[in-house]
Amino acid sequence: MSPTIFRTAIVPVVLGLTACTTVGPDFQRPAAALPDRWSVSAVQTSNGEDPGSPDARWWKVFNDAELSSLVERAAAANLDVKAATTRWTQARAARQMTGANDKPSVGASASYQHARSSQNGLLDVSGLDGRKDYNVWQPSLDASWEPDLWGRVRREIESADATVEASADLRRGVLLSVLAETARDYIELRGVQAEQAIIRQNLDFARHSLRLTQIRFTDGVATHLETAEASAQVSAIEAQLPALENEQLRLINALSYLLGEPPRALENELQAPSPIPPVPPAVPVGLPSELAKRRPDIRSAEARLHTATADIGVAVGDFYPRITLSANLGFQAMRFGDLDASSSRMFGVGPVLSVPIFEGGRLKGRLALRRAQQQEAMIGFQRTVLGAWHEVDDAMSDYGARRQRREKLAATVDRDRIALENANRQYVAGATDFLQVLTVQRDLLAAQQALVASSTDVSVSLVGLYKALGGGWETTFPVAVSLSVSTGSAEIPVAVGTGM
Repeated sequence: MSPTIFRTAIVPVVLGLTACTTVGPDFQRPAAALPDRWSVSAVQTSNGEDPGSPDARWWKVFNDAELSSLVERAAAANLDVKAATTRWTQARAARQMTGANDKPSVGASASYQHARSSQNGLLDVSGLDGRKDYNVWQPSLDASWEPDLWGRVRREIESADATVEASADLRRGVLLSVLAETARDYIELRGVQAEQAIIRQNLDFARHSLRLTQIRFTDGVATHLETAEASAQVSAIEAQLPALENEQLRLINALSYLLGEPPRALENELQAPSPIPPVPPAVPVGLPSELAKRRPDIRSAEARLHTATADIGVAVGDFYPRITLSANLGFQAMRFGDLDASSSRMFGVGPVLSVPIFEGGRLKGRLALRRAQQQEAMIGFQRTVLGAWHEVDDAMSDYGARRQRREKLAATVDRDRIALENANRQYVAGATDFLQVLTVQRDLLAAQQALVASSTDVSVSLVGLYKALGGGWETTFPVAVSLSVSTGSAEIPVAVGTGM
């Protein structure tokens, strides 16, 4: 067979093998072991039907404009989100480098050398016998390409794509955590402010009782003990305010940090009291089958399993021969003006075959490692799905229990308020002693504080439920800077600087 016929025949064969052969196992999306329906009914509507899938902008259900503003500003400015975004950008850049492995490499070079050969040497390419200097001009164009005969490079690209997907889901997980933490701190702040308001209301009542007792003591109706007890009640209530004021500042600083601001940056914005964000009558939780598509940690675990599966194919491909096709075209002349002459042309073309013969067990060890890593990734996926199931079930149960407790506490506050009004009237009328008034007032204050804490817990537990359901990361937030990372066929924007 002539060289021309051989070259004509081998190229289609190489291209055909490159197009259809891929070593290693193909990734199969694992099934998430989740129930058909959630077992907890506390979040269902009154007729027992599921109220639908959770909204991506779940914080809107609280109907609090300040909360919505803080959440969206945190998504845009939080430093953890920015760091996760840059890690995603790094993964995209690594994918771009890996994607270049299946494409030809072309380079150009040009050199000039002023030299003189030795008169006593073995070789004088100049033909001047080392008697005089000479110049060498040599521009060249080089190209090489390794056909992906067994799909090893395609598996590398597949692994890189899955790594990018895992990085994107990790970024979504960071965003979801930041949104939930922002909402939780804001709700707790409003709870602290509500408790402060209750303390001040009770303080006003206690001071009024103290004045009344002092008047009655002056008139000889009340005793010195009653006056001392009334004064002690005022001091005990006043003592609760400094701790609450400190907690308010701590929460404001926590929110400032989440928004990438210095301490006290939000003090003027948030120091005015506002009601605790209420929860809706029905909470959309969706179906368990949607959880694997929505929770970032499950999606990331699946992507890592995909990466581990593709890496097995890369390890298998290392056992097979590699062929590198290379070619170079150049010109060489001792005078610059002779470079364009056909006699100055030189070229070379041909394949290079490399075959692994003995690696000391390195290739077998790498393949065994990749298979073990795939098994670990599968276990990690199963553990993540099971953990998500537990987290959602616990969050639903917690939310339902806290709502029931709040209802009971609300009834207790109503009864204690009526009892205090009656006790105060009886004391003024002389039908009871002041100790009874103090006891009922303490009970009312404790019940009111418990109700505020319970209302805060209900709203915070709803935030935890939405976090467990994986809602929120689907939303696209504004970005300040966008970079473009090429994937070979398209330019994909990369969010950098202020959010997702």
